[in-house]
Amino acid sequence: MIHALANPVRFLKIAKPLTPVLVWGGLALLLFGAWAGLTQTPPDYLQGETVRILYLHVPAAWLGMGGWSGIAISSIAYLVWRHPLAAVSARACAVPGALFAAICLATGSIWGRPTWGTWWQWDGRLTSMLLLFFVYLAYIALSRADAARGGDARIPALFGVAGTVLLPIIRYSVVWWNTLHQGQSLSLTKSTIDNAILWPLAFTLSGFTLLFAGIVLIRMRAILASSKVEARMRRMAAA
Repeated sequence: MIHALANPVRFLKIAKPLTPVLVWGGLALLLFGAWAGLTQTPPDYLQGETVRILYLHVPAAWLGMGGWSGIAISSIAYLVWRHPLAAVSARACAVPGALFAAICLATGSIWGRPTWGTWWQWDGRLTSMLLLFFVYLAYIALSRADAARGGDARIPALFGVAGTVLLPIIRYSVVWWNTLHQGQSLSLTKSTIDNAILWPLAFTLSGFTLLFAGIVLIRMRAILASSKVEARMRRMAAA
């Protein structure tokens, strides 16, 4: 299945109708989750209304890390099988991943001010997420420079794999270091957040995830279209 989708023509036949489904479906879930989180849940007994930032902060943190996971998986696929679409997929994940990492940092800072009494604290999770954001920027610059000089995308792919070292550090930072950031609130098996507050998060998390996937498909289609135009221009110049 993966090898079949590596063909740009087959990929575009699937991506074109799938893109609006992901984008509009994600927006619908996101809007419902935001409405529910802002109007249908009680304030937290300690944090008050500030707790509602979690409906944006948690999905942003998830997709900030998920975006780099997409880069890493695509980079490995490119290095192993040399699928050109894998390199395109990695490039497409970078900008939305960096955006969500930035949103995670911004909302975490806004959340931290009334909760911790400070906008920023150099604790393990915040610092490692900031490093991931900078690594995103470095990857974007590297991949654009590689594309501009007509490179084979191998160097950005190696960088994409190397950057995954930050993901377990971010994930387990609150376990390894006892710092200001609260411990793990959510896992696959349990949650320390009351269900009365938690339930809209499923909708915003799903909505942002679908929207992220839709944006990645849009960017992949744009990169492929740009490459096709450039190839046509080169053929015309050589004629």
